[in-house]
Amino acid sequence: MSVIWVCGVDEAGRGPLAGAVVAGAVVLNPENPIIGLKDSKKLTPARRDFLYQQIMEKAKAWGLGEASPAEIDEINILQATMLAMRRAIEDLTTRLGGWPDKALIDGNRCPELPISAEAIIKGDTKEPAISAASILAKVTRDRQMMALHQLHPHYGFAQHMGYPTEAHFAALKEFGACDQHRRSFSPVRNVLALHS
Repeated sequence: MSVIWVCGVDEAGRGPLAGAVVAGAVVLNPENPIIGLKDSKKLTPARRDFLYQQIMEKAKAWGLGEASPAEIDEINILQATMLAMRRAIEDLTTRLGGWPDKALIDGNRCPELPISAEAIIKGDTKEPAISAASILAKVTRDRQMMALHQLHPHYGFAQHMGYPTEAHFAALKEFGACDQHRRSFSPVRNVLALHS
């Protein structure tokens, strides 16, 4: 009887005005459990970092995928999210040695895949593999935004991670948009119109 491998998939960064949307995919190893998995938003940054390391070391397989701001602008955020999720699962297959048997996707729709997939609303609170994927995606994206902060410190990415905060709007008004801003998002588009 062959083992059935189920991967959990989640994303981080649908709502921000800047940066990539990042997806994680994880197949947990029942023989090497990870204690304390839950929705990444309910964990402290230190706890997320700890669990991120645990997932990297203990999961049967993991993968990461992303869609760039340019891709988001070209195909829209929903399609870009689906693309990032598919890329994460494809990345996972390189470590698993093939496609998992099934994918559990956080949310209400699934990317197109050559395997069975099930969308689970609030899946990151119900399925440990999706929780693990949410942690991988969030930590990866947060680290990307910290690196972006080094390049563009005046936007304050290290504080708001690209989300639409008052400080971010103020920086956009003052400095315009950088190459990592999503030009198809109306707050960015509106600011660009003022600067043109």
